[in-house]
Amino acid sequence: MNKIEHIGIAVKNLDEANIVYSKIFNQQPYKTESVESEHVSTSFFKVGQSKFELLEATNSESAIAKFIEKKGEGIHHIAFDVDDIYVEMERLKKEGFIILNENPKKGADNKLVCFVHPKSANGVLIELCQEIK
Repeated sequence: MNKIEHIGIAVKNLDEANIVYSKIFNQQPYKTESVESEHVSTSFFKVGQSKFELLEATNSESAIAKFIEKKGEGIHHIAFDVDDIYVEMERLKKEGFIILNENPKKGADNKLVCFVHPKSANGVLIELCQEIK
């Protein structure tokens, strides 16, 4: 793993959250995007070398909708940049971690992504991200 790629924050209303975080970071999001496969709308902020992804559910079946219903708004996941997502998935499986998807999927911000179940990572949802080249 190379670095923290971003921190994902689940929000009820992306437009309202963008206003809040624009004030906090003193800038507008550099990107907004819908990820239909995950039923989310996202926006991204970059602060120094750090990135923050705000995620709003686009339907009630979205993992974000379920997360907010159960836990409320807040930090949803921590994403790590990796050079080879397939190698990292296999390495983590061999170490006993529960990987939530069999194969990486296309995520926001031009990334291949997969998730490590929070039950195997001390309650934290971990996302692995690899830049699509």
